[in-house]
Amino acid sequence: MSLIQSQPWEVRLLLAAQEAFNSQTRKEKVKADSQVLLSAYGQCEAITRQHSRTFFMASSLLPPEKRLAARALYAFCRITDDIVDTPVQPTEVRLKMLRAWQAQVMSDTPPADDPVCLAWAEAQSRFNIPRGYALQLIDGVARDMHQTRYETFDDLAEYAYGVASTVGLMAMHIIGFRGEDALPYAIRLGIALQVTNILRDVGEDWRNGRLYLPLEELHAFGLSEADLERGIVTPRWREFMAFQIERNRRLYDESLPGIALLADTGRFAIAAAAGLYRAILGNIETHDYNVFNRRASVGTSGKLARLPRIWWQSRTSRV
Repeated sequence: MSLIQSQPWEVRLLLAAQEAFNSQTRKEKVKADSQVLLSAYGQCEAITRQHSRTFFMASSLLPPEKRLAARALYAFCRITDDIVDTPVQPTEVRLKMLRAWQAQVMSDTPPADDPVCLAWAEAQSRFNIPRGYALQLIDGVARDMHQTRYETFDDLAEYAYGVASTVGLMAMHIIGFRGEDALPYAIRLGIALQVTNILRDVGEDWRNGRLYLPLEELHAFGLSEADLERGIVTPRWREFMAFQIERNRRLYDESLPGIALLADTGRFAIAAAAGLYRAILGNIETHDYNVFNRRASVGTSGKLARLPRIWWQSRTSRV
């Protein structure tokens, strides 16, 4: 592999990815009327459009069959996350709901009256997606029900693998890729995307009782949870966020050579997802690292303006 695993978290997560890579795939084709299946995929498209403009735009760059599967993947992940984040339900009820959902989506005979289950099952079968990744994602999302703090970046990377790298690893099967050499790149990109989410959503997560920033690093910059409660941009906060953003950009840089290992028809979509998310970091900087009472974003015009350059870089493998 051309990517050197120089840190403990990389080695552990690569082993987890390889284990899931070798797990069972869905053997049986989904038995459903073509119109029912088309409607199920349509529901997944609506969920994607509603909840993630960036993913919807990026997946639009895929060929039709792969686009449908990518949006089924997104809908599966969205519903899994929504079950865990249901605020009015106690933890034990949400856990029971999550395990019931897991049984449905992992069933050899998905319920015909659940469009997301149906479309996701068909996508798994069509693209031979290892089922271990879906289980890892469900377990990763479940951590939000019992863990709200992370001591080190290694701890955070493990969480990010569960909720984000697994998504990329499943998407990789939809897109097509050249062997296991692609795994470490997908792991890194997933972590980069999730950490971008974390840096963008500091204020929102804090109000929901969660803190994903590594406590060890907060303390190293002379910050505490009291600083987050105050929500004031200070010189220490700027230094801390500049450090986080620099590392996050490095993760993007180190992951993107893996785009050359993807099937040609999917490179632009993945490069777009990475490039558009990465632009959020610049928006955070532009607004003086204020992530306490605003949500950094890149508007539609900003996204469209970036796409030609991203396309050219994806063609020349210099992303």
